Amino acid sequence: MITKDIYQELVNICGEQNVLLAEPLKNHTLVKLGGEADFFVMPETYEAVAAVIRFKEKFQLPFTLLGNGSNIIVRDGGIRGIVMHFEHLAGLRAEENKIIAQAGVNIKDASQLALDQGLAGLEFACGIPGSIGGAMIMNAGAYGGEVKDVIDYVKVVTKTGELRQIEKVELELGYRTSIISMNKDIVLEAIFALKVGDKNTIKEAMDNFTFQRESKQPLEYPSVGSVFKRPPGYFAGKLIQDSGLQGKGVGGAEVSEKHAGFIVNKNNATAAEYIATIEMVQKKVKETFGVELELEAKIVGEDL
Repeated sequence: MITKDIYQELVNICGEQNVLLAEPLKNHTLVKLGGEADFFVMPETYEAVAAVIRFKEKFQLPFTLLGNGSNIIVRDGGIRGIVMHFEHLAGLRAEENKIIAQAGVNIKDASQLALDQGLAGLEFACGIPGSIGGAMIMNAGAYGGEVKDVIDYVKVVTKTGELRQIEKVELELGYRTSIISMNKDIVLEAIFALKVGDKNTIKEAMDNFTFQRESKQPLEYPSVGSVFKRPPGYFAGKLIQDSGLQGKGVGGAEVSEKHAGFIVNKNNATAAEYIATIEMVQKKVKETFGVELELEAKIVGEDL
């Protein structure tokens, strides 16, 4: 298919206002990096998501799900094909002891709604910057809590464009992994089963987690959050710190002096500079401690 045919079909599915051409992806990533997307689509319904998936499968078009851009690095050359964003799928509500959140909702907002409703269990998520979709894919966690502790079931679109519900027992949630990521499903909605709790106790826990986060993490600069997974038996930030890498980097990217597990976009870095800083850290830690740091953040797209 030629470009105008792809554009017209995406418009037919999502509406003209929800299909953008050559959209700068640095506007949609928390680290503020990335080139342009060929086709940037923002479906308004689950059926539209499924239709886009079936369309891209039929014609074997490149496809990337962006989420809210919290743990992704887009290379400077941008992303070919279709990039999907859930700007319009951001519904959030409470029903009895459950929180129902669409994939585009930030999980910290779901945590706040749980507090408002006096429901306990999502306190750990009050500072996680990712979306519900991303949190489900990677079984997000913090401060001793994880998604797997509170999830009930998830609605997804499969890689072939079928709508499906996955129960908790089927999710295979582990450390930063799930059956969703293995199957390349797309999360549409997550339902969390919580317990009635004391609002003051819930708020106290969230305030404590927020204080810890704000005092230890470099929130004043754009970043992808924790760049690396926790190596077995170690802490990535401690290894990086003990390798003498804080304050060092390439171009406008720098290993945070506040928390060595973060690489910040301190001065209008390019994606190439950010990635070069990641590789510098991996090389130095390997040389110093013999430990290979595995990325938690995802790198996508093409170089210039």
